[in-house]
Amino acid sequence: MVHSVELTLDDAGDAAVRRIWTALRDAGLPSQADHTGASNRPHTTLTVAEDISRAADPDLVAALPRLPMPCRLGAPVVFGQGRYTVALLVVPSVELLDLHAQVHRICLPHMASGALGHTGPGSWTPHVTVARRVGAEQLAAVCEIAAAGREIEGGFAGLRHWDGNARIVQPITG
Repeated sequence: MVHSVELTLDDAGDAAVRRIWTALRDAGLPSQADHTGASNRPHTTLTVAEDISRAADPDLVAALPRLPMPCRLGAPVVFGQGRYTVALLVVPSVELLDLHAQVHRICLPHMASGALGHTGPGSWTPHVTVARRVGAEQLAAVCEIAAAGREIEGGFAGLRHWDGNARIVQPITG
């Protein structure tokens, strides 16, 4: 498994994404609503590594003064091949890119094998996942429902550390 540091959405943004999850499920399509784990909630992953030491958590408190931060979720974006992941693109602001770079710098010394390449500054695509394991024949329908919400105005409200090995979410609090 992996570890990640993630931004969570405010109540309005969270509810808007969950409406898309529900619409996908109601249409009989893959949806993040199908994942019923307690840790499942709309989020944007800032960094991912095979392991991020819990010692990073106190250091991540330094990023909290940047929150809450406005965010805008835009068009659907598709990742993968064969079985796809569909997400909503997070329109990157200067503030978000600065926060991402700060979290990357904070976490790097706590990652024995470094961050996964696609999450580093200059390679990161900020997004909020709406469906995983989408078949090619379902892709158009999933994207149509995901796009129906138009742009979502919301905010990033929290920061958390996901330990995929222990399956534990640790909120970062000051």
